[in-house]
Amino acid sequence: MPATASRTSKSSKATTLEHERALAAAHGVRFIGAADEVGRGALAGPISVGVTVIDIQAVTEFPQLRDSKLLTAAKREELVGPVRAWAAGYGVGHASAAEIDQLGVTGALRLAGTRAVAACAVAPEAVLLDGSYDWLSAPEQDLFDLLAADREPVGLHVPVRTIVKGDMTCQAIAGASILAKVERDGIMAQLASAHPAFGWEVNKGYATAAHREAIVALGPCDYHRKSWNLTSGPGKNEGKPTGLKAK
Repeated sequence: MPATASRTSKSSKATTLEHERALAAAHGVRFIGAADEVGRGALAGPISVGVTVIDIQAVTEFPQLRDSKLLTAAKREELVGPVRAWAAGYGVGHASAAEIDQLGVTGALRLAGTRAVAACAVAPEAVLLDGSYDWLSAPEQDLFDLLAADREPVGLHVPVRTIVKGDMTCQAIAGASILAKVERDGIMAQLASAHPAFGWEVNKGYATAAHREAIVALGPCDYHRKSWNLTSGPGKNEGKPTGLKAK
């Protein structure tokens, strides 16, 4: 192998539609969804889930798509319009800090993902999910669920296939990651104007030293995840899942 090729990182390789086509063939379906999350590890702000839905019979290759973390903010924003035009459907859903406190990370991810799918113009018939754990499928209903007619339906009832580092290999997942990242970053920038001491326009709610110091000095605000260990002292666990159900 040439030396230049051996130095090529995995992250620099073009994404493909290989996984999307394989999932469509496996289930004999046409509309493939893809989901990715952003904000899972932050101390403040929502968990956000992006979803794209592609028509496997009409979609064209979009190899410029990459994991949103590998792109500059300007490039991510530049790609939002093309991703929306490329996909048959798309959506971004959010779960608030209060919902994360109530439901835990897994429940909040499922809630945000369900909201994202509901926003799509076309419903997915099967979904590729970034990561190794399926937090998007609907859990088995219990008696309390069946009696709660006013409860927001949470979770999908279609096949879900997890793909580790899918945002680096799958075009549809990469597109979803870009939509989620741009929308959540915009939310954090807006919140920063009302809460400038926390530096959210820069840290996007994540656990920088300056962010933690501001929490110690001022206390948490309504957009902080109060069930989390916000100040790095002993006590609460960051992102500990709970068995509570989304309401």
